[in-house]
Amino acid sequence: MCEFCTKHGDGKIWFKNAANYANDLLADLRRRAYIKDFFLSTIDAGVSTLGRLEVLYRKKKALPPRLVKQMVARAREEHFGQVVTMEDIREIVGRAATVVRLPCACRWAALKKENRCCYSVSYTPECWYTDLDMGYFGLAQAQGLEALTPAEAITQMEELEKTGAVHTIWTMMTPFIGAICNCQPGDCLGLRTLALDVETMFRGERVATVDEELCNGCGSCADACQFSAITSRQAAGGFTAEVNHEQCFGCGLCRNVCPAGALTMVSR
Repeated sequence: MCEFCTKHGDGKIWFKNAANYANDLLADLRRRAYIKDFFLSTIDAGVSTLGRLEVLYRKKKALPPRLVKQMVARAREEHFGQVVTMEDIREIVGRAATVVRLPCACRWAALKKENRCCYSVSYTPECWYTDLDMGYFGLAQAQGLEALTPAEAITQMEELEKTGAVHTIWTMMTPFIGAICNCQPGDCLGLRTLALDVETMFRGERVATVDEELCNGCGSCADACQFSAITSRQAAGGFTAEVNHEQCFGCGLCRNVCPAGALTMVSR
């Protein structure tokens, strides 16, 4: 269990601790101000900064070590995003009082294209996301926040997973859980930093493992992996998949495409 879970998990995985869904998020004026200005101060500013870093990386083939150290240190302190599995989604969303779907802010900021793959959750009658300014997307408040039942949201996220979407959970001022995004690594603001050899996203609490007796070496799992964590090695009679547990982010996409059912998710 990581230090963040020790600090915010009360003996559990941090996002399974009910205290992190508390109404205290709304009681703190600083957090309310953060939410109200979230799209401009966090998303727009983040996309702009990331764009400059990507240009620098292409020129130098690496970011300055001091800068990388600062980015990683901030991510560890804030722990603002983490990969989760579909099993985690069912538990997190299943106990929500309200769920709304809204456009992905990362894609809107970068491409000005609306893609509704983000879900904000609330666990009390007073919903934190009503403070979000949906005018950012050119929408009225009622247009932007599409109310769903938890079951409807889970079904939609299951369908998104079939298209290769990675589920990530996000805090709105750590450690208060606010939203779940279902995005591609090339589109997600947090996951895009991986291409710069910087990890500001946390790996999931589970990792993929291979049953070599079932694996037929077809390579479907390697094709589906968004994190280049799966290779193959020669085994008796052919090849078998091999998962690099250090590289694996624990999203679960590989096990979905395995025709032999040779991949499962186990505790990291």
